[in-house]
Amino acid sequence: MSVAGAEPDKQPSVPPDAAVAPATETVTYSSSPGLGAFLASLNVSIAISSYQSGKFYLIGGRPGGGLGVHDRFFRKAMGICTAPNTIVLATLFQIIRFENALKGEETINNTFDACFVPRNCHVTGVLDTHDVGITSGGEVVFVNTRFNCLATTSPAHSFKPIWKPPFISKIIDEDRCHLNGLAMMDGRPRYVTAVSRSDTIDGWRDRRNDGGIIMDMESNAIICEGLSMPHSPRMWNGKLWLLNSGRGELGFVDMSGGSTGNFVPLAFCPGFVRGLGFHGKYAFVGLSKPRYQRFEGLALDQRLKDADSEPWCGVQVIDLTSGSCVQWFRIDGAIAELYDVAVVTGCKQPMALGFATDDILSFITHEPLET
Repeated sequence: MSVAGAEPDKQPSVPPDAAVAPATETVTYSSSPGLGAFLASLNVSIAISSYQSGKFYLIGGRPGGGLGVHDRFFRKAMGICTAPNTIVLATLFQIIRFENALKGEETINNTFDACFVPRNCHVTGVLDTHDVGITSGGEVVFVNTRFNCLATTSPAHSFKPIWKPPFISKIIDEDRCHLNGLAMMDGRPRYVTAVSRSDTIDGWRDRRNDGGIIMDMESNAIICEGLSMPHSPRMWNGKLWLLNSGRGELGFVDMSGGSTGNFVPLAFCPGFVRGLGFHGKYAFVGLSKPRYQRFEGLALDQRLKDADSEPWCGVQVIDLTSGSCVQWFRIDGAIAELYDVAVVTGCKQPMALGFATDDILSFITHEPLET
């Protein structure tokens, strides 16, 4: 399938008011030598969001070998959720649902075996939306951090709240506990993470070191606490995994003790970990450089010193059986912070269309006429 205007190397123009890295600073990418072949062997690719730069990346193995990096611009790209042929992305004021418009063996420019096109956009306004999910019924749910609740879309309003932590006294425009992460289970939202259980505006900032919690939405119970800025809870192979971001740890919750669990770290990654996806026996972990004041003073600082390491930005692929890093992708230069990482299954080298170029104007597909 050939589509006019869908040029793989054409970079999107950026609105002048966008919060992106200065054009004078360069951005470079590097990776482990076998990453492209590794992804191709699994028939998966990686989706990455960077709210700092507005970049939405799709990374995969090129048909002729090597690694392909495709990016589009979406202001404050945040939470990512994937399903077969579907990607949902939270941005500054919208939640965007992409659909893969290619079928079967169709490709673009003999390179891209999937093309994710924005087909539905819900305008939320600025809610500081973090993680997103898709229910078994196809409904989009998302963490509304600004209003301390889990929400879904509404035909007439910015959002419809569907759950809030019991320690939050009301739905109010104040980020009190910094609710951020969402784990789906059996097609419904089940677990959330928060930096604290504070019920006063900005109270979470004073609890970054050890005030973090995981909650079970069904019981309204805190099942794990004492965490440092936890993010990205995910259910995988019967375990609740998450990132203990303030300590740079990937781990899981051990619930063998009963109604409350303990966090069991599996691997230390050299950065502020945030963004987590899985495939088979591998975890795909996002890393950011803790260069801003809100990240300073965490245990991560000392752990990096003890390891004689500098923090870096990118993705590490962790073997869940050994806890070792088997592949990696690194970003250096102006881009220092990522938000989410997700695995896109069923395609080796996908691309996406955005709103900042004219590509989307000429990419027109339709369903067959029913007779």
